[in-house]
Parts: sequence; structure tokens; C-alpha cells
Amino acid sequence: MDFDHDIMTIEELADYLRMQKVTIYKHVQEGKIPAFKVGGAWRFKRSTIDKWIEEQEHKK
Repeated sequence: MDFDHDIMTIEELADYLRMQKVTIYKHVQEGKIPAFKVGGAWRFKRSTIDKWIEEQEHKK
């Protein structure tokens, strides 16, 4: 998968994080993963996801 672009679909994020799409949907609906909607479809900004990953690594 090519992650050169900054905006990802849920499928691309699932590949990027190596998670199931259903798990991504659950976390997004619970506000655990930063996301925004475009025309009713969830989108994810890669730079925001990368920052979120860094924050998750430092949580205790």
C-alpha cells in the first residue's frame, strides 16, 4: 500500500495500523482514533495518526 499521501481511507488506515476495519470503526466511534468525515466517509490524516501513535507509545 502506498502511504505517500496524507489523507487515508479506513481501508488504508487498517492496513497502516495492521488492524481490522471493524476495530478501526469502533475506535473512531468511541473517539479513540482522530478522524474526520468527508461526505459521510471517515478519513484520517496520516500526520495526525503518526502523532497519535507517538502519544499512545508514551501512555502508561
